[in-house]
Amino acid sequence: MHIGPGSAMRVPAVACATGLIAETVGTLPVKLFNRADKATVRDHAAYRLMHGEANEWTSAEELRTQLTADALLHDAGGFALVVRGLDGRPLELHRLKPGTVALQEDTDGTPFYRVSTNSGSELHPFTDVLHVRAFGGVAPITLGREAIALAVAFEAHIGDLFRNGGRPSGVITSPKILDAEAKKKLAASWFSTHSGRNAGGVALLDEAMGYTPIATSLSDAQFAENRLEQIREIARVFRVPPTMLFELSRGTWSNTEEMARQFLSVTLKPWLTSWSWAYARCLLTPAERAQFYCEFVVDDLLTTNHAARATAYSQYRAMGAMSANEVRQGLNLPPRPEGDQLQNPFTTSSGTPEAANDAEREAA
Repeated sequence: MHIGPGSAMRVPAVACATGLIAETVGTLPVKLFNRADKATVRDHAAYRLMHGEANEWTSAEELRTQLTADALLHDAGGFALVVRGLDGRPLELHRLKPGTVALQEDTDGTPFYRVSTNSGSELHPFTDVLHVRAFGGVAPITLGREAIALAVAFEAHIGDLFRNGGRPSGVITSPKILDAEAKKKLAASWFSTHSGRNAGGVALLDEAMGYTPIATSLSDAQFAENRLEQIREIARVFRVPPTMLFELSRGTWSNTEEMARQFLSVTLKPWLTSWSWAYARCLLTPAERAQFYCEFVVDDLLTTNHAARATAYSQYRAMGAMSANEVRQGLNLPPRPEGDQLQNPFTTSSGTPEAANDAEREAA
């Protein structure tokens, strides 16, 4: 059985895993930071392409989602062409279909890309094509084609079974010996009147014939367990926790919460690292890469609930690691004029440490 992107996405577990990874990578905000002071750099052209819009008709989030899905479904990966201005600044990112791009190497080993267009092929340097790939340069649907094919076979088989009323085959007995033609007509008449929508009706048999069903159930054939095991196999291929594919037979409150954290560290982190480098390679010059870096903001994924989030912010404030305005920024609230101080708000002391020291020196 041939398994390609189209047939693989018709398997619910594959569609769920692909959408989960691609949409999460797409919706996570990515920003440009200064290495010296960790401040967000908003006046660089790369910031808009990563955090705002990739072009006039595609947002940065939508482009990341599309390219990540391409990399999950195609061995070649996901591609976007960098459109530059006359001064070399990146202006737009345009998605390229995976089947139209080929990665090649020059005689000195420098990679470049050959892009097929309606007017012929075009050559682009590696700095002008944003490229993300799955682990090993092989798409998960290729690595797990047997598991996906088996899932397709299970779906087709169980569909045929329920199309016949969910009932197993039976045996029609006759006291008379029937020739081959009579048997064929009897079978055709039976299926036309007692299968599909007509299943479960009353059977009328002539000439003392009898019908004996073969007693087999879905439980006996272990169809349900086999289908669950295929979901787990597909989860392993995509490196996604099974509970995130809604396979909850072994899920508990504690391990589901832990698997959500594993989703970030095991599943998403390699993709986010690949995306950060792809952005830096194409949107920043070597000199700019020494000054700036791209990074995804994953705070929302680490937040399990409001109570835990409030507790964490409270501890950071108490230890002086975050100011009130930094906490408000994490909560998407506007800053306050007095919110940049780092003193512990839970102590009874008033004033800044510097003011207290000055008062002590004056008293001495």
